[in-house]
Amino acid sequence: MTTAHAPDEAPEHDLPVAPDAPTLDPVDPAAYLRSFRGETLRKATTALTEGSAYVTTRALAQAATPHRNVWDAARWWRHVLGRRRPTWSTEHEIVWESPIARLRDFSAGATDDVVPTLVLPPQAGHDSCIVDFAPTQSQMQVIRQAGLTRAFTLDWVGATQQTKGTTVEDYVAIVDRAVDSAVAGTGHTSVNLVGDCQGGWLSAIYAALHPDRVNTLTLAGAPIDFHAGDTAIGASSRVLSRRFGTLPYRAMVAMGRGNMPGQFVLNGFIAMSPDSEIAKHVDLLRHLDDPAAIARYQTFEDWFKHTQDVPGTFYLWLVEHLFAGNELITGDLVVGGKRVDLAALDCPLFLLGGATDHITPPVQVFRAADGVSTPPEKVWRRTAPGGHLGLFMGNQALREEWPPIMTEVARFSGVTAASTA
Repeated sequence: MTTAHAPDEAPEHDLPVAPDAPTLDPVDPAAYLRSFRGETLRKATTALTEGSAYVTTRALAQAATPHRNVWDAARWWRHVLGRRRPTWSTEHEIVWESPIARLRDFSAGATDDVVPTLVLPPQAGHDSCIVDFAPTQSQMQVIRQAGLTRAFTLDWVGATQQTKGTTVEDYVAIVDRAVDSAVAGTGHTSVNLVGDCQGGWLSAIYAALHPDRVNTLTLAGAPIDFHAGDTAIGASSRVLSRRFGTLPYRAMVAMGRGNMPGQFVLNGFIAMSPDSEIAKHVDLLRHLDDPAAIARYQTFEDWFKHTQDVPGTFYLWLVEHLFAGNELITGDLVVGGKRVDLAALDCPLFLLGGATDHITPPVQVFRAADGVSTPPEKVWRRTAPGGHLGLFMGNQALREEWPPIMTEVARFSGVTAASTA
Protein backbone atom coordinates (compact mmCIF):
# COMPACT_ATOMS: atom_id res chain seq x y z
CA MET A 1 0.00 0.00 0.00
CA THR A 2 1.10 3.57 -0.57
CA THR A 3 0.56 6.74 1.38
CA ALA A 4 -2.10 9.32 0.65
CA HIS A 5 0.05 11.85 -1.12
CA ALA A 6 -0.15 14.08 -4.15
CA PRO A 7 -0.11 12.55 -7.66
CA ASP A 8 3.27 11.39 -8.94
CA GLU A 9 5.00 11.85 -5.63
CA ALA A 10 4.76 8.09 -5.29
CA PRO A 11 4.18 4.82 -7.13
CA GLU A 12 2.11 4.71 -10.25
CA HIS A 13 -1.00 3.15 -8.76
CA ASP A 14 -1.72 6.40 -6.90
CA LEU A 15 -2.91 7.72 -10.26
CA PRO A 16 -6.20 6.64 -11.85
CA VAL A 17 -4.62 4.84 -14.79
CA ALA A 18 -4.97 1.42 -16.31
CA PRO A 19 -3.11 -1.61 -14.95
CA ASP A 20 0.09 -2.79 -16.58
CA ALA A 21 -0.77 -3.72 -20.13
CA PRO A 22 -0.27 -7.37 -21.10
CA THR A 23 1.89 -7.98 -24.14
CA LEU A 24 -0.44 -9.18 -26.86
CA ASP A 25 -0.75 -8.90 -30.60
CA PRO A 26 -1.75 -5.25 -31.12
CA VAL A 27 -3.85 -6.17 -34.18
CA ASP A 28 -6.25 -8.13 -31.95
CA PRO A 29 -7.89 -5.55 -29.67
CA ALA A 30 -10.55 -8.04 -28.55
CA ALA A 31 -7.91 -10.40 -27.18
CA TYR A 32 -6.16 -7.49 -25.51
CA LEU A 33 -9.40 -6.43 -23.81
CA ARG A 34 -10.05 -9.96 -22.53
CA SER A 35 -6.60 -10.12 -20.98
CA PHE A 36 -6.95 -6.55 -19.67
CA ARG A 37 -10.21 -7.35 -17.92
CA GLY A 38 -8.67 -10.43 -16.31
CA GLU A 39 -5.64 -8.51 -15.08
CA THR A 40 -7.83 -5.68 -13.82
CA LEU A 41 -10.00 -8.11 -11.86
CA ARG A 42 -6.92 -9.78 -10.39
CA LYS A 43 -5.43 -6.48 -9.22
CA ALA A 44 -8.75 -5.26 -7.84
CA THR A 45 -9.23 -8.49 -5.89
CA THR A 46 -5.73 -8.25 -4.45
CA ALA A 47 -6.21 -4.62 -3.43
CA LEU A 48 -9.60 -5.39 -1.88
CA THR A 49 -8.19 -8.35 0.05
CA GLU A 50 -5.23 -6.35 1.38
CA GLY A 51 -7.45 -3.39 2.21
CA SER A 52 -9.99 -5.54 4.03
CA ALA A 53 -7.22 -7.18 6.03
CA TYR A 54 -5.90 -3.79 7.12
CA VAL A 55 -9.35 -2.51 8.10
CA THR A 56 -10.06 -5.67 10.10
CA THR A 57 -6.70 -5.55 11.85
CA ARG A 58 -7.17 -1.88 12.69
CA ALA A 59 -10.67 -2.47 14.05
CA LEU A 60 -9.53 -5.39 16.22
CA ALA A 61 -6.62 -3.36 17.58
CA GLN A 62 -9.09 -0.70 18.69
CA ALA A 63 -11.73 -3.12 19.92
CA ALA A 64 -11.19 -2.04 23.52
CA THR A 65 -12.29 1.45 22.53
CA PRO A 66 -15.12 0.88 20.02
CA HIS A 67 -15.98 4.56 19.97
CA ARG A 68 -12.61 5.12 18.24
CA ASN A 69 -13.66 2.86 15.37
CA VAL A 70 -16.91 4.79 15.00
CA TRP A 71 -15.07 8.10 15.13
CA ASP A 72 -12.50 6.98 12.52
CA ALA A 73 -15.25 5.69 10.25
CA ALA A 74 -17.10 8.99 10.49
CA ARG A 75 -13.95 10.98 9.71
CA TRP A 76 -13.10 8.68 6.81
CA TRP A 77 -16.56 9.03 5.27
CA ARG A 78 -16.47 12.80 5.71
CA HIS A 79 -13.24 13.03 3.72
CA VAL A 80 -14.43 10.58 1.06
CA LEU A 81 -17.73 12.36 0.51
CA GLY A 82 -16.76 15.96 1.28
CA ARG A 83 -15.93 17.21 -2.18
CA ARG A 84 -15.42 20.89 -3.02
CA ARG A 85 -15.14 22.65 -6.36
CA PRO A 86 -11.48 22.68 -7.48
CA THR A 87 -9.74 26.03 -7.68
CA TRP A 88 -6.86 27.67 -9.54
CA SER A 89 -3.74 28.26 -7.45
CA THR A 90 -1.98 31.24 -9.05
CA GLU A 91 -3.33 34.76 -9.32
CA HIS A 92 -4.36 35.62 -12.87
CA GLU A 93 -6.94 37.46 -14.93
CA ILE A 94 -9.83 36.20 -17.05
CA VAL A 95 -9.48 37.92 -20.44
CA TRP A 96 -12.80 36.77 -21.83
CA GLU A 97 -15.39 34.07 -21.42
CA SER A 98 -17.55 32.31 -23.99
CA PRO A 99 -20.16 29.58 -23.54
CA ILE A 100 -17.51 26.91 -24.22
CA ALA A 101 -14.24 28.34 -22.90
CA ARG A 102 -12.49 31.08 -20.93
CA LEU A 103 -9.09 32.60 -21.60
CA ARG A 104 -6.98 33.01 -18.46
CA ASP A 105 -3.93 35.31 -18.45
CA PHE A 106 -1.04 34.40 -16.14
CA SER A 107 1.26 37.14 -17.47
CA ALA A 108 0.93 39.21 -14.27
CA GLY A 109 1.38 42.42 -16.23
CA ALA A 110 4.59 41.28 -17.97
CA THR A 111 5.60 43.34 -21.01
CA ASP A 112 8.67 41.34 -22.02
CA ASP A 113 9.26 41.05 -25.74
CA VAL A 114 8.75 37.28 -25.88
CA VAL A 115 6.48 35.10 -27.95
CA PRO A 116 3.32 34.41 -25.91
CA THR A 117 2.60 30.88 -24.76
CA LEU A 118 -0.90 29.38 -24.89
CA VAL A 119 -1.80 26.15 -23.07
CA LEU A 120 -4.67 23.88 -24.10
CA PRO A 121 -5.52 21.70 -21.07
CA PRO A 122 -7.04 18.22 -21.22
CA GLN A 123 -10.74 18.03 -21.94
CA ALA A 124 -12.01 14.75 -20.54
CA GLY A 125 -14.71 15.63 -18.07
CA HIS A 126 -12.46 17.38 -15.55
CA ASP A 127 -11.68 21.00 -14.66
CA SER A 128 -8.90 22.72 -16.61
CA CYS A 129 -7.21 23.87 -13.39
CA ILE A 130 -5.07 20.72 -13.64
CA VAL A 131 -2.49 23.03 -15.31
CA ASP A 132 -2.41 25.15 -12.11
CA PHE A 133 -3.20 22.36 -9.68
CA ALA A 134 -1.39 23.57 -6.55
CA PRO A 135 1.13 26.25 -5.58
CA THR A 136 3.99 23.77 -5.95
CA GLN A 137 2.40 21.84 -8.84
CA SER A 138 1.65 24.38 -11.55
CA GLN A 139 2.46 24.00 -15.21
CA MET A 140 1.69 27.70 -15.67
CA GLN A 141 4.30 28.67 -13.09
CA VAL A 142 6.92 26.45 -14.74
CA ILE A 143 6.24 28.18 -18.05
CA ARG A 144 6.71 31.61 -16.51
CA GLN A 145 9.85 30.55 -14.66
CA ALA A 146 11.41 29.60 -18.01
CA GLY A 147 11.13 33.25 -19.06
CA LEU A 148 7.91 32.76 -21.03
CA THR A 149 6.26 35.47 -18.98
CA ARG A 150 3.38 36.09 -21.38
CA ALA A 151 1.49 32.95 -20.43
CA PHE A 152 -2.14 32.09 -21.14
CA THR A 153 -4.36 29.04 -20.86
CA LEU A 154 -7.76 28.14 -22.14
CA ASP A 155 -10.23 26.89 -19.57
CA TRP A 156 -12.88 24.56 -20.98
CA VAL A 157 -16.41 25.28 -19.75
CA GLY A 158 -18.57 22.25 -18.99
CA ALA A 159 -21.21 21.53 -21.60
CA THR A 160 -24.81 22.59 -21.09
CA GLN A 161 -28.03 22.07 -23.01
CA GLN A 162 -27.20 25.27 -24.88
CA THR A 163 -23.72 24.06 -25.93
CA LYS A 164 -24.35 20.36 -26.57
CA GLY A 165 -24.07 20.97 -30.33
CA THR A 166 -20.54 22.41 -30.12
CA THR A 167 -18.35 21.15 -32.96
CA VAL A 168 -14.62 20.71 -33.42
CA GLU A 169 -14.77 23.73 -35.73
CA ASP A 170 -16.11 25.76 -32.80
CA TYR A 171 -13.15 24.72 -30.67
CA VAL A 172 -10.65 25.53 -33.43
CA ALA A 173 -12.25 28.97 -33.69
CA ILE A 174 -11.90 29.41 -29.91
CA VAL A 175 -8.20 28.55 -30.11
CA ASP A 176 -7.80 31.08 -32.92
CA ARG A 177 -9.53 33.73 -30.81
CA ALA A 178 -7.21 32.93 -27.90
CA VAL A 179 -4.17 33.28 -30.15
CA ASP A 180 -5.43 36.69 -31.29
CA SER A 181 -5.80 37.79 -27.68
CA ALA A 182 -2.42 36.42 -26.63
CA VAL A 183 -0.47 38.22 -29.36
CA ALA A 184 -2.45 41.47 -29.22
CA GLY A 185 -0.12 44.42 -28.71
CA THR A 186 3.03 42.27 -28.58
CA GLY A 187 4.28 42.68 -32.13
CA HIS A 188 4.19 38.91 -32.53
CA THR A 189 1.83 36.98 -34.78
CA SER A 190 2.31 33.45 -33.42
CA VAL A 191 2.30 31.64 -30.07
CA ASN A 192 4.02 28.74 -28.42
CA LEU A 193 1.21 26.21 -28.34
CA VAL A 194 1.24 23.66 -25.50
CA GLY A 195 -1.31 20.85 -25.63
CA ASP A 196 -1.96 18.37 -22.82
CA CYS A 197 -3.76 15.09 -23.66
CA GLN A 198 -6.96 16.02 -25.57
CA GLY A 199 -5.65 19.57 -25.69
CA GLY A 200 -2.70 18.10 -27.56
CA TRP A 201 -4.55 16.63 -30.51
CA LEU A 202 -6.61 19.83 -30.72
CA SER A 203 -3.33 21.79 -30.71
CA ALA A 204 -1.99 19.60 -33.50
CA ILE A 205 -5.15 20.13 -35.56
CA TYR A 206 -5.03 23.89 -35.05
CA ALA A 207 -1.32 24.04 -35.85
CA ALA A 208 -1.77 22.05 -39.06
CA LEU A 209 -4.59 24.35 -40.16
CA HIS A 210 -2.77 27.55 -39.10
CA PRO A 211 0.97 26.79 -39.18
CA ASP A 212 1.86 30.48 -39.49
CA ARG A 213 0.27 31.12 -36.08
CA VAL A 214 2.38 28.55 -34.18
CA ASN A 215 5.96 29.36 -33.19
CA THR A 216 6.59 26.06 -31.37
CA LEU A 217 4.36 23.08 -30.61
CA THR A 218 4.58 21.09 -27.37
CA LEU A 219 2.51 17.93 -26.94
CA ALA A 220 2.34 16.12 -23.59
CA GLY A 221 0.49 12.84 -23.15
CA ALA A 222 -1.36 13.69 -26.36
CA PRO A 223 -2.73 10.91 -28.57
CA ILE A 224 -1.74 11.71 -32.14
CA ASP A 225 -1.66 8.11 -33.37
CA PHE A 226 -4.68 6.71 -31.52
CA HIS A 227 -3.99 3.14 -32.65
CA ALA A 228 -0.35 2.91 -31.62
CA GLY A 229 0.45 0.77 -28.59
CA ASP A 230 -1.98 -1.21 -26.47
CA THR A 231 -4.54 0.74 -24.44
CA ALA A 232 -7.92 -0.17 -23.05
CA ILE A 233 -9.48 2.99 -24.44
CA GLY A 234 -8.12 2.42 -27.94
CA ALA A 235 -8.91 -1.27 -28.02
CA SER A 236 -12.45 -0.83 -26.73
CA SER A 237 -13.23 1.95 -29.21
CA ARG A 238 -12.06 -0.24 -32.10
CA VAL A 239 -13.95 -3.31 -30.89
CA LEU A 240 -17.16 -1.37 -30.28
CA SER A 241 -16.97 0.52 -33.57
CA ARG A 242 -16.47 -2.71 -35.53
CA ARG A 243 -19.42 -4.42 -33.88
CA PHE A 244 -21.84 -1.58 -33.22
CA GLY A 245 -20.51 1.56 -34.90
CA THR A 246 -21.03 4.58 -32.67
CA LEU A 247 -24.24 3.22 -31.13
CA PRO A 248 -22.84 2.62 -27.59
CA TYR A 249 -21.41 6.14 -27.48
CA ARG A 250 -24.60 7.64 -28.85
CA ALA A 251 -26.52 5.83 -26.12
CA MET A 252 -24.32 7.41 -23.44
CA VAL A 253 -24.74 10.84 -25.02
CA ALA A 254 -28.49 10.28 -25.14
CA MET A 255 -28.48 9.48 -21.42
CA GLY A 256 -26.72 12.81 -20.94
CA ARG A 257 -29.47 14.59 -22.90
CA GLY A 258 -27.10 15.39 -25.75
CA ASN A 259 -23.86 15.61 -23.77
CA MET A 260 -21.31 13.04 -22.69
CA PRO A 261 -21.65 13.07 -18.88
CA GLY A 262 -18.38 13.78 -17.14
CA GLN A 263 -19.39 11.24 -14.50
CA PHE A 264 -19.40 8.54 -17.18
CA VAL A 265 -15.84 9.48 -18.16
CA LEU A 266 -14.76 9.42 -14.51
CA ASN A 267 -16.39 6.02 -14.01
CA GLY A 268 -14.46 4.74 -16.99
CA PHE A 269 -11.13 5.86 -15.55
CA ILE A 270 -11.94 4.25 -12.21
CA ALA A 271 -13.09 1.03 -13.89
CA MET A 272 -9.76 0.78 -15.70
CA SER A 273 -7.89 0.85 -12.39
CA PRO A 274 -10.18 -0.09 -9.49
CA ASP A 275 -7.18 -1.25 -7.45
CA SER A 276 -5.88 2.34 -7.43
CA GLU A 277 -9.22 3.60 -6.15
CA ILE A 278 -9.32 0.96 -3.41
CA ALA A 279 -5.72 1.57 -2.34
CA LYS A 280 -6.25 5.34 -2.27
CA HIS A 281 -9.13 5.11 0.20
CA VAL A 282 -7.40 2.53 2.39
CA ASP A 283 -4.40 4.84 2.52
CA LEU A 284 -6.73 7.62 3.60
CA LEU A 285 -7.73 5.48 6.59
CA ARG A 286 -4.05 4.86 7.36
CA HIS A 287 -3.35 8.59 7.53
CA LEU A 288 -6.44 9.97 9.22
CA ASP A 289 -4.22 11.68 11.81
CA ASP A 290 -1.82 13.21 9.26
CA PRO A 291 -3.15 16.68 8.27
CA ALA A 292 -0.69 17.08 5.38
CA ALA A 293 -1.69 13.72 3.88
CA ILE A 294 -5.37 14.56 4.31
CA ALA A 295 -4.88 17.91 2.57
CA ARG A 296 -3.15 16.24 -0.39
CA TYR A 297 -5.91 13.64 -0.62
CA GLN A 298 -8.63 16.30 -0.57
CA THR A 299 -6.94 18.51 -3.17
CA PHE A 300 -6.63 15.66 -5.63
CA GLU A 301 -10.09 14.24 -4.98
CA ASP A 302 -11.67 17.69 -5.30
CA TRP A 303 -10.22 17.90 -8.81
CA PHE A 304 -10.65 14.26 -9.83
CA LYS A 305 -14.19 13.75 -8.60
CA HIS A 306 -15.54 17.14 -9.74
CA THR A 307 -16.71 16.40 -13.27
CA GLN A 308 -18.08 18.44 -16.14
CA ASP A 309 -19.88 17.29 -19.26
CA VAL A 310 -18.43 17.23 -22.77
CA PRO A 311 -20.55 18.45 -25.72
CA GLY A 312 -22.18 15.42 -27.31
CA THR A 313 -21.64 16.48 -30.93
CA PHE A 314 -17.95 17.08 -30.28
CA TYR A 315 -17.54 13.83 -28.35
CA LEU A 316 -19.16 11.66 -31.02
CA TRP A 317 -17.04 13.35 -33.69
CA LEU A 318 -13.79 12.52 -31.90
CA VAL A 319 -14.87 8.92 -31.29
CA GLU A 320 -15.63 8.42 -34.98
CA HIS A 321 -12.76 10.31 -36.56
CA LEU A 322 -9.94 9.97 -34.04
CA PHE A 323 -10.43 7.04 -31.65
CA ALA A 324 -11.92 4.72 -34.27
CA GLY A 325 -10.78 6.28 -37.55
CA ASN A 326 -7.33 7.50 -36.48
CA GLU A 327 -7.67 10.10 -39.23
CA LEU A 328 -5.08 12.50 -37.85
CA ILE A 329 -2.42 9.93 -38.78
CA THR A 330 -4.02 8.52 -41.93
CA GLY A 331 -4.33 12.03 -43.39
CA ASP A 332 -8.08 11.70 -43.93
CA LEU A 333 -9.16 14.19 -41.27
CA VAL A 334 -11.17 17.15 -42.53
CA VAL A 335 -12.06 20.09 -40.28
CA GLY A 336 -14.02 23.07 -41.56
CA GLY A 337 -13.82 21.73 -45.09
CA LYS A 338 -10.00 21.65 -45.03
CA ARG A 339 -7.80 18.57 -44.79
CA VAL A 340 -5.67 18.50 -41.66
CA ASP A 341 -2.14 17.85 -42.92
CA LEU A 342 0.51 17.52 -40.22
CA ALA A 343 3.14 17.96 -42.94
CA ALA A 344 2.21 21.63 -43.03
CA LEU A 345 4.07 21.98 -39.73
CA ASP A 346 7.78 22.73 -39.70
CA CYS A 347 8.10 24.51 -36.34
CA PRO A 348 10.17 23.19 -33.40
CA LEU A 349 8.33 20.22 -31.89
CA PHE A 350 8.53 19.08 -28.26
CA LEU A 351 7.04 15.72 -27.28
CA LEU A 352 6.59 14.42 -23.73
CA GLY A 353 5.28 10.99 -22.80
CA GLY A 354 4.91 9.03 -19.57
CA ALA A 355 6.88 5.80 -19.30
CA THR A 356 3.99 3.98 -17.60
CA ASP A 357 1.16 5.96 -19.18
CA HIS A 358 -1.51 3.44 -20.17
CA ILE A 359 -3.99 6.11 -21.20
CA THR A 360 -1.70 7.62 -23.85
CA PRO A 361 1.52 5.60 -24.15
CA PRO A 362 4.57 7.55 -25.39
CA VAL A 363 4.40 5.99 -28.85
CA GLN A 364 1.06 7.69 -29.48
CA VAL A 365 2.68 11.06 -28.75
CA PHE A 366 5.98 10.46 -30.53
CA ARG A 367 4.29 9.46 -33.78
CA ALA A 368 3.65 13.19 -34.32
CA ALA A 369 7.29 13.51 -35.37
CA ASP A 370 6.66 11.16 -38.32
CA GLY A 371 3.91 13.33 -39.76
CA VAL A 372 5.39 16.83 -39.55
CA SER A 373 7.97 18.54 -41.76
CA THR A 374 10.03 19.75 -38.81
CA PRO A 375 13.70 18.80 -39.33
CA PRO A 376 14.92 16.08 -36.93
CA GLU A 377 17.29 18.44 -35.14
CA LYS A 378 14.28 20.52 -34.05
CA VAL A 379 12.29 17.62 -32.62
CA TRP A 380 12.69 16.89 -28.90
CA ARG A 381 11.38 13.73 -27.22
CA ARG A 382 11.34 13.16 -23.47
CA THR A 383 9.95 10.23 -21.52
CA ALA A 384 9.03 11.00 -17.93
CA PRO A 385 8.79 8.29 -15.28
CA GLY A 386 5.22 7.83 -14.13
CA GLY A 387 1.83 7.85 -15.73
CA HIS A 388 -0.72 10.07 -17.39
CA LEU A 389 -1.95 12.63 -14.87
CA GLY A 390 1.53 12.94 -13.42
CA LEU A 391 2.69 14.50 -16.69
CA PHE A 392 0.53 17.55 -16.00
CA MET A 393 0.37 17.85 -12.20
CA GLY A 394 3.06 15.56 -10.80
CA ASN A 395 5.92 17.05 -8.80
CA GLN A 396 8.55 14.95 -10.57
CA ALA A 397 7.47 15.93 -14.08
CA LEU A 398 7.10 19.60 -13.15
CA ARG A 399 10.55 19.64 -11.52
CA GLU A 400 12.52 17.52 -13.96
CA GLU A 401 10.77 17.22 -17.34
CA TRP A 402 8.90 20.46 -18.04
CA PRO A 403 11.66 22.99 -17.16
CA PRO A 404 14.16 21.83 -19.82
CA ILE A 405 11.39 21.66 -22.42
CA MET A 406 10.19 25.16 -21.63
CA THR A 407 13.77 26.43 -21.57
CA GLU A 408 14.19 25.19 -25.15
CA VAL A 409 10.85 26.72 -26.13
CA ALA A 410 12.05 30.00 -24.61
CA ARG A 411 15.18 29.84 -26.75
CA PHE A 412 12.98 30.05 -29.84
CA SER A 413 10.86 32.81 -28.30
CA GLY A 414 13.20 35.75 -27.77
CA VAL A 415 14.05 34.81 -24.16
CA THR A 416 17.70 35.42 -23.23
CA ALA A 417 19.62 33.71 -20.46
CA ALA A 418 19.85 37.01 -18.62
CA SER A 419 16.09 37.38 -18.57
CA THR A 420 15.63 34.08 -16.73
CA ALA A 421 18.46 34.56 -14.24
